Amino acid sequence: MGEYSHDPVFQNFIAEAKTHGVVWTLANGEDLLVVESVDFEDTDVMPFWSNQEAAQLHCSDEWSDYKPEAIPLDVFCEGWLQEMYDDGVLIGTNWDESLNGPEVEPREILEALALVQ
Repeated sequence: MGEYSHDPVFQNFIAEAKTHGVVWTLANGEDLLVVESVDFEDTDVMPFWSNQEAAQLHCSDEWSDYKPEAIPLDVFCEGWLQEMYDDGVLIGTNWDESLNGPEVEPREILEALALVQ
C-alpha cells in the first residue's frame, strides 16, 4: 500500500466511498473543481469527498458557484481514476474546511478500494 494506508482521513474516505458507492466532487456547470497542489509543484489536484455534506461545506467564498456532484463509485474507478492518472492529476481526499488532507495518486485509491470488502 501507499504512504496513506494508515492515514485516518484517507481510510475514512475509502470506507465511506465503498459503503455508499459514491464519491462527491464540486461542479460549476461543466467545470469541475481543480486546484494546485500544496505538496507538489506544477501538479493539479481534484478534491473528492465521501459524503455530500462535507463537499457542501466547501461551496462558499471563491467556490460559491460550485455544487456537490455525485459520481458513482464504479464510474469513478473505471473511468475517472485512469484519466486522472494519465493526466498526472492527484486526488484530494476528504479535505477539511482549511483544505487540509491527503493528496493521493489515483492508483492508491484503486488499491485501497480493492482491499475493502
